Amino acid sequence: MNDGKLYDAYVSYSDSPDDRKFVNFILKPQLERCRGYKLFLDDRDLLPRAEPSADLLVNLSRCRRLIVVLSDAFLGRPWCSHSFREGLCRLLELTRRPIFITFDGQRRDRAHPALHLLHQHRHLVTLLRWRPGSVTPSSDFWKELQLALPRKVQYRAMEGDPQTRLQDDKDPMLIVRGHVPEGQTLDPELDPDPEGDLGVRGPVFGEPSAVPHASRASLGEGRGSEVDVSDLGSRNYSARTDFYCLVSKDDM
Repeated sequence: MNDGKLYDAYVSYSDSPDDRKFVNFILKPQLERCRGYKLFLDDRDLLPRAEPSADLLVNLSRCRRLIVVLSDAFLGRPWCSHSFREGLCRLLELTRRPIFITFDGQRRDRAHPALHLLHQHRHLVTLLRWRPGSVTPSSDFWKELQLALPRKVQYRAMEGDPQTRLQDDKDPMLIVRGHVPEGQTLDPELDPDPEGDLGVRGPVFGEPSAVPHASRASLGEGRGSEVDVSDLGSRNYSARTDFYCLVSKDDM
């Protein structure tokens, strides 16, 4: 995906030991090593005083999505308790559909205003729940998270051009000396330019036919026609009545 972004997701989490373990030993390895994403990790306060910092603005502009690890330690920050509504509005202005990860086993206060507000605005955010069995790579948590992240498109260059893959062909621009497909050979005597353009490094099947010379009666820019059309009106274009038959001497 060529959109100028450096990272697939900006991950915001608290600096508590449990959150660091979750991000560095579970979330990051699963997304980066197993699924090919690139993450930007930040354990600083996401919205101090509910206002984005200059660093946050720059870093978010380099990432395609925002992932917030909404643990009890993260919810303990002042802005989450007193100005989470204002902070959520700022995040929605900065990034598209932020992703919030909540934890079943850590919720001491199920009536936290931040959680209640996120459930009210589920159409604007992606709310995922981490359960005890979510650590399995095939769990629903990773499937839902991958659906919320940008789609990864991987192109394997060794397979050649997708348009010629069914014919087991290769791109002729990629055929260089020493890397000719099996069963095809190059005759250096038939190569008009063995050290020249890579476009002529493919198999040569014969000499090109000579280009016919252009007719002298062609029209040039700013020149009149060289064909004499002055007597076309006086010619007789009726059907011909004179016919000829070729006979040999023996027939006479």
